[in-house]
Amino acid sequence: MTGGGQRDDGVRPEEGLADVLTLQRRAAESASPEAEQDLFQDTLAEYCWARDVAGLAATTLSTLVQPVIEVCTFYGVVPWQLTPRSLDQYFAGPGKRKHTTVRSKITKIDQYFAFLEQRYAGEVLRRFGAVVESPVDAFNRPHHRGDFGLRIPPSQAEMKSFFASWRDTLGGARKYPVAVRDYVMAKTAYISGVRASELCRVRIGDLHWDNGQWGRFLVRGKGARGSGPREREAFMFAEGRELLWWYIEDVRGLFSDDPTDPYAPLFPSERLPSALGADIQIAPPIHADTFRRALRRASGLHLTGTVVVLFPHLLRHVVSA
Repeated sequence: MTGGGQRDDGVRPEEGLADVLTLQRRAAESASPEAEQDLFQDTLAEYCWARDVAGLAATTLSTLVQPVIEVCTFYGVVPWQLTPRSLDQYFAGPGKRKHTTVRSKITKIDQYFAFLEQRYAGEVLRRFGAVVESPVDAFNRPHHRGDFGLRIPPSQAEMKSFFASWRDTLGGARKYPVAVRDYVMAKTAYISGVRASELCRVRIGDLHWDNGQWGRFLVRGKGARGSGPREREAFMFAEGRELLWWYIEDVRGLFSDDPTDPYAPLFPSERLPSALGADIQIAPPIHADTFRRALRRASGLHLTGTVVVLFPHLLRHVVSA
């Protein structure tokens, strides 16, 4: 320190104090609630950009961060202030929905936090003193229900016996067209490997009997690696062609809509919605959950062996003879 209150490095004490106060003011401004909200919005945008670069479809991107926004808005917090307990309370209370919806939302929240931890954990800790940690832990992480999660399908012999037993009961079914529809859907999924949601969207005009050796049908469903909706042709094979021909010729016309309309669903709902009026020509397609329940019920009645409950997804892992 030299005379006149000046330090040996040439910086006046009041100037050094001013620098410290400036840094403290900037740190306080950086840690404000407004700054946290701004960073939150930046992370949402960057996460969507990253997933867009990874090839996710626009329809997927539009719902990717909605669960994060939903929970944070409910509590009035930013993501790094969420805890496992707050997530539990929300989805057990005001955010409670059917299991598949909650599972989807929690999975999306967990995926967002994986991005947040990797790219923003250091900045959040430095600016706001908060540790980024996913509120989805080992206790509230959803699990798939059913044997299909193990991917252990029945044997070919068990499936052959299952479908034979099921078909023998169709003639005595109380609702014959509905019973046949469910049976044909299940066996078509088994033969072709098409998803339940995709089968529900197949229309009568999508059947192309002359394509390939046995015919094919058009499927609208998921693309590879989350690339969004895609159209492709699924194979009927010899057994599937015979099955679908029988269904179209003898059963499809028993439903209440017009079976000659190429836009009519191949597998229609049981009845026309009354709200649409009597002039409607096309029935709505069967819902995937309706098909899942029918398959589960049929497997309980006709399937024997190590696997006693069937799900549509499990059918895709059975190698058809």
